[in-house]
Amino acid sequence: MQFQRATKKTPVTLLAASIGLALQMAALSALAQDASTTNETTAPAQAVANEAVANTAAPQRQDATDLDAVVVTGFRGSLEKALDKKRSEVGVVDAIVAEDIADFPDLNLAESLQRIPGVSIARDAGEGRQISVRGLDSQFTRVRINGMEALTTTGGTDSSGGANRGRGFDFNVFASELFNSITVRKTASADIEEGALGATVDLQTARPFDYDGFTFVTGAQLGYNDLAGDLDPRATMLMSNTWFDNKFGALVSVAYTKRRLVEEGHSTVRWDPGNANGGFSGTPAAESATVFHPRIPRYGVLEHEQERLGVTASLQFDPTDKTSMGLDVMYADLDATRTENFLNGLSFSRAGAAGKPQTVVVDSAIDSRGNLVYGKFNNVDVRSEARYDELETKFTQFNFYADHELTDDFSLNFEAGHAKSEFENPIQTTITIDKLNAQGYVYDYRGDNRLPVITNGFDVNDPSQWSFVNGTTAVPGSEIRLRPQFADNTIDNAQLGFTWQLSDGFSLKAGGQFKEYTFDTREERRVSELIVPALPAGTTLANLTKQIGLEGISGVGDNTWLIPDIDALNRVFNIYSDQGIFATSDRVAAVLGNNRSVEERDQGFFIQGDFNTQLGSLPLSGNVGLRQVETRQSSTGFSTPASGPAQQITVSRSYSDTLPSFNLVADVTPDFLVRLAAAKVMARPGLGNLTPGVTVNVSGGNRVVTGGNPMLDPFRATTVDMSFEWYFAEESLLALGLFYKDIDSFVLTSRETRPYSTSGLPESLLIGTGATASDDFQFNVPINSKGGPLKGLEFTYQQPFVFLPGFWSDFGVQLNYTYVDSKIQYVTSTGAPSLRTDLTGLSKNAYNATLYYEGDKFSARVSAAYRDDYLTTVPGRNGNDVEGTAETLTFDMSASYKINDHFELTLEGLNLTDEFQDQWVDSVGDRASVYHHTGRQYFLGARYKF
Repeated sequence: MQFQRATKKTPVTLLAASIGLALQMAALSALAQDASTTNETTAPAQAVANEAVANTAAPQRQDATDLDAVVVTGFRGSLEKALDKKRSEVGVVDAIVAEDIADFPDLNLAESLQRIPGVSIARDAGEGRQISVRGLDSQFTRVRINGMEALTTTGGTDSSGGANRGRGFDFNVFASELFNSITVRKTASADIEEGALGATVDLQTARPFDYDGFTFVTGAQLGYNDLAGDLDPRATMLMSNTWFDNKFGALVSVAYTKRRLVEEGHSTVRWDPGNANGGFSGTPAAESATVFHPRIPRYGVLEHEQERLGVTASLQFDPTDKTSMGLDVMYADLDATRTENFLNGLSFSRAGAAGKPQTVVVDSAIDSRGNLVYGKFNNVDVRSEARYDELETKFTQFNFYADHELTDDFSLNFEAGHAKSEFENPIQTTITIDKLNAQGYVYDYRGDNRLPVITNGFDVNDPSQWSFVNGTTAVPGSEIRLRPQFADNTIDNAQLGFTWQLSDGFSLKAGGQFKEYTFDTREERRVSELIVPALPAGTTLANLTKQIGLEGISGVGDNTWLIPDIDALNRVFNIYSDQGIFATSDRVAAVLGNNRSVEERDQGFFIQGDFNTQLGSLPLSGNVGLRQVETRQSSTGFSTPASGPAQQITVSRSYSDTLPSFNLVADVTPDFLVRLAAAKVMARPGLGNLTPGVTVNVSGGNRVVTGGNPMLDPFRATTVDMSFEWYFAEESLLALGLFYKDIDSFVLTSRETRPYSTSGLPESLLIGTGATASDDFQFNVPINSKGGPLKGLEFTYQQPFVFLPGFWSDFGVQLNYTYVDSKIQYVTSTGAPSLRTDLTGLSKNAYNATLYYEGDKFSARVSAAYRDDYLTTVPGRNGNDVEGTAETLTFDMSASYKINDHFELTLEGLNLTDEFQDQWVDSVGDRASVYHHTGRQYFLGARYKF
């Protein structure tokens, strides 16, 4: 199915355009007035840059008492404001604040978040996509935008999780310039809605009352990636104004990014034991069950092209001193294309007479860890695979809020909003050409266990060596896969509450919230992906292929090869006609499991007391509260009986949770705080696990059956936090945080590799896939299990070096370290104990370090972010005990130079060491699964501020 893309006007962009026009008209008079008063407004401009909420008149700034005030700006000012926010909160909170108007410290939100203690990130296409907090991955972190829960999903590469059909938030949808602060709430309170075991992350966009009068900022950057070799534009603009004595304000901001990225490297799609899939021909040593070989040894080149547009609009209105209201609107569009091109050694993962049992081991070498690190083979089927994706995520949010003071002691607050994330992958096309029974195929890991030498035994750049023909079960052929897919997430939210100030030291809060969440996903496929048309007379593969190769990797054997030219093949065969053999449907048996939906209706009520008192001479503040929530869940999918047609069914259930919480802060001295917090928390099961059906997926030699369970219980835990914070000097902090989570209930995924015939599923699900019932499949089934304890600590040190002489006093440092430990008992599909090991996504050690310089005109910083290795799949697949991702250490830099109070030049560098993404299987074998890199990224830009 092919879609023609057209530019669409959304309500958000229309509103933003209207606000922008009004602001521009208002700006004309402001510019005229500014021409005569430029020399008198320098100080106010600096104040706006430093403090978004400043609203001080110019005569007051010239008062003698203000002459000694130090205005802290830039990155150092951002750290100071974040520290003030942390200090003023009752719970355990960390924050990141914009350095300036529409100028966030990092170009990617996830990259910024990793500077917070306890936060680590996972990358896709060279940038941060999802986060984990205190060892708990993205599904345990809830994200709110302007106070309302939101969920955005994108489509990544298979190695980075593919299309997001879960609860994890994809931060790469948004440009960071759209936001002026991020707050990470690591402890729970009754007035913050449920749904997080790790943290609640608040993303806040700018509002007009953040600034004093008319404000205009614009900036542009030009990016360069040393692997892709292209120049990429990036631009941002913010315009804001207030009227009627600051009773009404309007703001609009826009951010645009275009980037092209090349990703390349080696992958294997895991490793198999020698006796899997029927074993090799004969009885070589390589056929042992304790000797593992790569399932699909290959090199690949992936090309990403992305356009990212973000628009925010905000209206604020304070009709009286006791009433305030506002509307926040947000629109984001991430439009991308991606190609994935691989040269695969396919026989090693193929069962049947034409697969691995036909492959002859001519020579081999086995290392001490049971890895077949070198092999020379005959009768190897080699496949060149080209995949092309068009992907788009559109996010829209409207959020209205209002506060009214009925009396001096009693106030009401109301909020209602709608958020929707629409992910479309209307074109996902994979076409293969094949070479059967290549002689003298060699792979060799002995020189480098991550970048092996692979030679295919024939000229992979000669089109006459390749074939494009129909195959059979006995003699495999080429494939054309058309797999358009879609995923929508919609959230509607309304809440009403009150605050009653009963005394100077105690206030009572209470309220209710209703939230409706809908998830819907759909996928289509061809009836048979194995049917390919014959080449027309006079047409050869020389007309339908093109060459591709590795750019930054050399000395690895065949580093250029021919791939199918998808555009040329479409011109010849019209593969997007949705007719005949190229018709796609969401009723194809193998894809029924990916056509499902989940609907949740959540009702929550809370009561909370906020107190501020003294115990003797010890000041105490905090809150204690209770939140009661009921979840009504409805899951729809296709059940697949052993005989008879599949049936669409809906399974409904409900459950409730009572969640007490307590937060306490003791001011031991004015500069030394001790925090204590405890709560019961819950997170709802992953969306992909709630389907009542199963999904069968066959892609070449990769065979997977994934089941669901709509009766899964939520994740539940009891948490305790204690922290010690010493604000020993201005803008400085030395802190130690301790945390403990007793995870009472958990959802695990049981994984087994066994023949499809043992599953009891109908063989009709395999029609058109090329797989047989005797083939080994990986079976993934979610089950409830007991959790386990999670404990850890966070250490933070932050200080500007103002005590040093001369220019050294302009330096400063920000350091943090996190340690997390947790052991979970994993089980099999029957509930029998399997492994007891770390939570998936948990890095035991992580640290971030930033050294900065903040002068009057020039500023610079360099940052390092380290994340320990972590597990991704437990138990592992194909006989490997576990699967994981290796440690990473990335370095970034940023520098700027202020020409004057209005103009600034910037330079930024990301991933300066070109860190590779390193995924592995088996804790002992340490076998390469994915080893890709994306190059270094640089940005040169300029900013103008009025």
